[in-house]
Amino acid sequence: MPELISTDTTTITSVLVANRGEIARRVFATCRRRGLATVAVHSDADVTALHVREADAAVRLPGNAAAETYLHVDRIIEAARRAGADAVHPGYGFLSENADFAQAVQDAGLTWIGPPAEAIRLMGSKVAAKELMRAAGVPVLDRLDQDAVTEADLPLLVKASAGGGGRGMRIVRRLDDLPAAIESADAEAASAFGDGTVFCERFVEGGHHVEVQVMADRYGTVWALGERECSLQRRHQKVIEEAPSPLVERVGPGMRDRLLEAGRAAAAAVGYVGAGTVEFLATEDGSFFFLEMNTRLQVEHPVTECVTGLDLVGLQLDVAQGRALEGAEPTMTGWSVEARIYAEDPADGWTPQTGTVAVFDVPGVGAEFDRPPEHGIRLDSGVSAGSVVSTHYDAMLAKVISRAPTREAAVRELTTALRRTRMHGVRTNRDLLVATLAHPEVLAGTAHTGFYDTNDPAALSADTGLAPDLGALVAALADAAEERSRLGHLVAVSSGFRTVRDGLYRHRAYLVDGGGADGDGVNGSEYAVGYRFARDGLELERLPAGTQEVRLVDLAGDRVVLELDGVRRSFEVSRHPVPGQDEAAVAIDSPLGSVELRRLPRFVDPSARAPEGALVAPMPGAAVRIAVSVGDVVAAGQPLMWLEAMKMEHVIAAPAAGTVREILVSVGQQVEQGTTLAVVDPAAAEDGPAA
Repeated sequence: MPELISTDTTTITSVLVANRGEIARRVFATCRRRGLATVAVHSDADVTALHVREADAAVRLPGNAAAETYLHVDRIIEAARRAGADAVHPGYGFLSENADFAQAVQDAGLTWIGPPAEAIRLMGSKVAAKELMRAAGVPVLDRLDQDAVTEADLPLLVKASAGGGGRGMRIVRRLDDLPAAIESADAEAASAFGDGTVFCERFVEGGHHVEVQVMADRYGTVWALGERECSLQRRHQKVIEEAPSPLVERVGPGMRDRLLEAGRAAAAAVGYVGAGTVEFLATEDGSFFFLEMNTRLQVEHPVTECVTGLDLVGLQLDVAQGRALEGAEPTMTGWSVEARIYAEDPADGWTPQTGTVAVFDVPGVGAEFDRPPEHGIRLDSGVSAGSVVSTHYDAMLAKVISRAPTREAAVRELTTALRRTRMHGVRTNRDLLVATLAHPEVLAGTAHTGFYDTNDPAALSADTGLAPDLGALVAALADAAEERSRLGHLVAVSSGFRTVRDGLYRHRAYLVDGGGADGDGVNGSEYAVGYRFARDGLELERLPAGTQEVRLVDLAGDRVVLELDGVRRSFEVSRHPVPGQDEAAVAIDSPLGSVELRRLPRFVDPSARAPEGALVAPMPGAAVRIAVSVGDVVAAGQPLMWLEAMKMEHVIAAPAAGTVREILVSVGQQVEQGTTLAVVDPAAAEDGPAA
């Protein structure tokens, strides 16, 4: 076991958070509760961000690229000096697991709120860490020799030795795919972490991701603060997390005892100090294997705080100042579930989204960045209405966390909070989260890491939001009320109702966007509404699907109340501009769900359409690799190039077999959403792709 570090105590008075967004705000919240001064750093893109506005002081890091800003060690340390900070908290991501940064902070005479640099270094290589864990008696999966893999070893996982967050990971099910998977994982890992080392290990089908939160002081005390289950993942990144683990609850307390002991052993093996997470891959029979140790605070730490009553950031501050962990090891009580809201389109390959957050409201929040009351909702967010979501950083916007005495109550209360959340301007995964939490496997606690492989996100969330035709009716009525209000006219509301087939109706058409970047209606569904206000009440040309009777109860530009088949329903209406469009988007929120529509112009400019065979950028990003040349014959689905956006690579594939007629971007070029990247001519297709 490594020697314990110095037990000299220090006093922290001012904390610089070398990070941004939600985690910077989270650390600041604890600092404020403790009377500590706070210092933010920010890129040019983040100059108006919430974490900058909330800090006592802020220092600009010129530029937007991570390498120039949040990854620039010298600039961050200089910022701490200039602002008078005496301690640095790294948050998660960026430099949080960079041993050289930890050492540089200490060499500058600042207090490092994190584990020893040597512990970070030892756990930074997954290959070396697994050997270290094996020696400490922690179960591990055997590493496979890349050159000696056989069919019997399949399926297997190619993993980056450095970093995390799902980058540099590929599942291989056919031997023929292994070389390409290694090459692709190597390139992504080198780009993301500066280290392209990858390795192979057995891929456990239907496995569960279970992790142990540890906290250790300088005096050899290691607490294992229960476990979390984070099996619901997309692209190897967590989406929904909870504590305790449903799997562990099913298997029994013996598994928990073994897990927590393995977590303590892992931390002790590297002389760990501070907060960390030991991650395991577990199976239904209670077996588990070490994956990695995250030598930092985790995104999902709120669920542990909710079930233990601890402030993990507060404990980080205590330990960094040399204070001991006192008393008995805390245990878990109740249940907590966290859902991450991402700016992404799950139905379109989890494509990141950008734009301005027009509306953001989570009802019933009992606490922000703190433990809520029992039967309460906690919100940890990096954005508010008006925040700009750019391509430069991670796509996570907020975390909504429930706390309740039982798992059933925690899941139900989180589902309700998410369903009633109003979030518009940027497409998110909110509807998918609602659908996921309502799925039988999730309700039973049996969902594993392959959940989204067997449950198509588009199909899963198809009926989660407000029915588009009903939303279009509400939008049309609210638009009419707003227009009449501007003109000084009143909208009469009557108890009568009838539909007729003759007479003059006003018609409005709305697009419910179905994904895609062209914005001309091709990738969405159009809903037309024919209506008129008559003496006897509202008259409709047609009723929303599944409805027998509609009566207008109350009407305003921002609120519509309808009686649908005798049941009164209220709808909130908001509007926000759409970049590049003349018509504003109309958002409708209700307990039935939400929908966002765009009022369609009467005519669409044909010149706005992309050329036939065009591959357009599904999001803003930078071209990082191009695999073809003009004249190459390609197969349908063949990767042609890769865009990097929000710290992830996204494949741009051929929509059909054909010949590459044009390539309109170069490596390193930044492109906007909707930019034509290449053109594949289907008419020129041959028998197969170019050799």
